[in-house]
Amino acid sequence: MKYYLVAGEASGDMHGANLMKALKALDPDAEFRFFGGDLMLAEGGTLVKHYREMAYMGFVEVIANLPAILKNIKQCKQDIHSWQPDVLILIDIPGFNLKIAAYAQTIGLKVNYYISPKVWAWNQKRVLKIKKIVNHLFCILPFEVDFYKTWGMDVDYVGNPLLDAIAAFKPDPDFLQQHQLIGKKIIALLPGSRKQEISNLLPDMIGIAERFPEHQFVIAGAPSFKQDYYDQFLNGKNIPVLFDATYNLLSHAHAAVVASGTATLETALFHVPQVVVYKGNALTIAVARMLVKLDFISLVNLIMNKGVVKELIQEDCTASKISEEVDLLINNKEHRQKVLTDYAELDIRMGQPGASAKTAALIVKYAANK
Repeated sequence: MKYYLVAGEASGDMHGANLMKALKALDPDAEFRFFGGDLMLAEGGTLVKHYREMAYMGFVEVIANLPAILKNIKQCKQDIHSWQPDVLILIDIPGFNLKIAAYAQTIGLKVNYYISPKVWAWNQKRVLKIKKIVNHLFCILPFEVDFYKTWGMDVDYVGNPLLDAIAAFKPDPDFLQQHQLIGKKIIALLPGSRKQEISNLLPDMIGIAERFPEHQFVIAGAPSFKQDYYDQFLNGKNIPVLFDATYNLLSHAHAAVVASGTATLETALFHVPQVVVYKGNALTIAVARMLVKLDFISLVNLIMNKGVVKELIQEDCTASKISEEVDLLINNKEHRQKVLTDYAELDIRMGQPGASAKTAALIVKYAANK
């Protein structure tokens, strides 16, 4: 069959690539066309648009880039119409993908939505729209099934694809030596994959390095940027930026400072004590605080429904406060052990790998029964 996928950020590219691999195992003659990234491209098919051209986050940022976003949506609709896929798979990014889902219904194309929109966070009545325009919804967070059930919507819980990615990861035995990281414990800095995240967060992350001279700091570089982009924040500081090496970095890290998002859950699944940070446009944050009715922002805390990891948001996201929490994580044995104990409980709640294979099997089954 012909599969059209739409992913709009680094995590979606990873999940899309794993899903494509699983689909090929069931449908060896599968053809792919997609909005995505380099990982999806490595699985074969045609990349129509790279996610680096469409990753906008925040109310103000979206409004500022609205012409570009609308152009991308129009291009996506036209491309789907021209290619006439058998299967449409939308991955996360609800602001973009729900518009594509609505369009798909007008041309009789059934919608498979992988990684549920976070409608439980704000404006929950959006579920009513999702019920109308999404045929099959595949959820990756355990609490989402009950949430959708309260709205009278049956969904498929497939487990979390991060477990697949981590299970498939094979550590590089020469990683530390290759990057000259032997001798000091590592504090990993994960400032996100979007330009605005990195520019907002990395200066404060780098600002704590001189307070921990007995540790070495390493930045996980986003695949859509190059070294020169990070150099403007480093100002000559000797902090390496490693690309395509996040899992190797986390497998050796003693602690981490992580931008809120998928990476917080990845860091927890690698059992690395962390502090979660986020800083955005002031107006965006003000609007979010009015609309979002959640006690936490990190996936770790949301899944556990308690404050497992410290969250430093907006005005609390300073080098000084980040330093205080990192100091606790590396020097307070009781505090560190509590985080690790909660991580063990998180492992149990997350379950086993297999989300990509399970989702692929359901997509193929539903397509066969259409």
